[in-house]
Amino acid sequence: MKVNLLGKHEKDKRACRDAVALTLKDMMAADKNVCYIDCDLMGCINTKQLAAAWPDRALQAGIAEGNAAGVAAGMAAADKTVFFHSFGTFSSRRCYDQIYMSAAYAGLPVHVLGSDAGVTAAFNGGTHMPLEDAAMYMSIPEATVCDPADYEQLASVIRQLPQAAKGVSFTRFVRKDVKQVYGEGTEFTVGKGIVLHESAEDQATVIASGIMLDEALLAYEQLLAEGIRVRVIDMFTWKPLDEELVVKAARETGAIVTAENHNVTCGLGGAVASCLAGNCPTAQEFVGVQDQFGQVGPQDYLMDVYGLRAANIVAAVKKVIGRK
Repeated sequence: MKVNLLGKHEKDKRACRDAVALTLKDMMAADKNVCYIDCDLMGCINTKQLAAAWPDRALQAGIAEGNAAGVAAGMAAADKTVFFHSFGTFSSRRCYDQIYMSAAYAGLPVHVLGSDAGVTAAFNGGTHMPLEDAAMYMSIPEATVCDPADYEQLASVIRQLPQAAKGVSFTRFVRKDVKQVYGEGTEFTVGKGIVLHESAEDQATVIASGIMLDEALLAYEQLLAEGIRVRVIDMFTWKPLDEELVVKAARETGAIVTAENHNVTCGLGGAVASCLAGNCPTAQEFVGVQDQFGQVGPQDYLMDVYGLRAANIVAAVKKVIGRK
């Protein structure tokens, strides 16, 4: 695995929605079996270009996610490689039964893309704020669930899914305005975590993904300035979890902090806790949304309100070290 870590905490000039549109454009050009279904959001996800180029393979289902999921399953049954997009709330809660029964239960690999993950729904408010979307898909047998951090990682995940996912997959992402963590040329493998900082003196491990990865890197710098060394792992695949890496970090550092833009009761933190309980019981602290509903507001405000900041990770690290 080749990692080009930038870690400058600068906004990516590229929008993640273009990672979706341009990557799918390349895939559709190369393979006539790749299809795309959208739910009246082609404008905001920049995928109108797919419909213009391949009107028979880039379909507009309208505001009808349940129907779109059924169509996606039907196309997958006809050996098509299907990607289905809507806002994260609607590509999870609104069509869960159709995805579960028509696609997953039938063994059909539909690849679901959920945009505006967690608090990044911002001014769209609580009705559009998915804080449980990943959990719903993690409950589906053999599903693959990913939470990529930036353009480079999202594009890589989308390219890999047709081969990497055994069944249904769900990838949550932010449409635009994300911090660029990785430079070009970075290689990712779905199902494998990435160690970004590591030393023999690490006192704890921070496991993060998505928008929380840059916050974890900021926390690493702040802790290092205080003489506290921590390991930082990007766990962009929540299911299947890289349990071997989690257990290794727990045994070597003796303390774990998870950081996620999701409800802590049922997401990355819960998956890590379950892994540790069965393999290596370890002190753990959870940074994320603490069993709350979403609300309206700018993303920066929401990250402060829900405790999704580097400062919250720093405090959690100090607390978990004290519990060792």
